[in-house]
Order: sequence, then structure tokens, then C-alpha cells
Amino acid sequence: MLLQGKAHQDDRGIITFNNEFDASEIKRIYTIENHSPDFIRGWQGHKIEQRWFACMKGSFEVSVIEVDDFTNPSKDLTIQKYLLKDDVLTYLHIPAGYITAIQSKSLDSKLLVLADYGLGEIADEYRFDLNYFNEN
Repeated sequence: MLLQGKAHQDDRGIITFNNEFDASEIKRIYTIENHSPDFIRGWQGHKIEQRWFACMKGSFEVSVIEVDDFTNPSKDLTIQKYLLKDDVLTYLHIPAGYITAIQSKSLDSKLLVLADYGLGEIADEYRFDLNYFNEN
């Protein structure tokens, strides 16, 4: 799921980059800034849409679940956690069929989100209570 980014520093400054990322499927771009590192935004995801996350400022922990049934998902699904930081331009790819819970790990963090469907193009948003899934 991770497309590892890199950074280059010289006397002019720092460039973060990701030459492996193919943006040809992207139709929509937005950012997320949680109001507090104590707040967790989730669980939310899509059956059809896929997304890519990259940290622009600070750091974020992104918890990811592959959903077995969007109508009545199992409560004991495996939760994978990823830490995204702003020191390199690493993208976390969230394929269709997954949900996420997003927590900033530092104040004033900013997360870039890329999606392969335009806003309102499809009805494909699913939300679950933050406490619905058991930690395992």
C-alpha cells in the first residue's frame, strides 16, 4: 500500500518527491486538517473509489481495514496502521473496499487526499462508528 517517497537536500533547500506515483487516475484533490491530535476521523471508506494519502505537514497515523461486507461488516477485521510524515513524499494507497481512521500525530498537521472519482460522481461513501471494530 505504501509508495515510498524520498527527499533530496542541497545548498538550495529540500525537495521531497515520489517518482513511482502515477497520478493519471486522479479526479479530485483535497486536504484534511484535524482540529486536534486527540481527534480520530473515521471509520470512513468506499466500495468503489480508491484514494491516496500523503502528509504535507506534521504526521498522521492512518488505520486501514479491508471490509468484508459493507452492510454488516465483521467486528474483528484486521486493522493495519501506517505512519505518514512530511519528511518524504510517501503515498499510502487505499484501494476500493477499504475504510480508514485518520489521526494527526502533531498539531497543525495537513494530509493531502487524492481520489479517482469526482465529488458526487458516485454514491459510494460508507461510515462506521469509531468503536465498531475490535482492536486486534
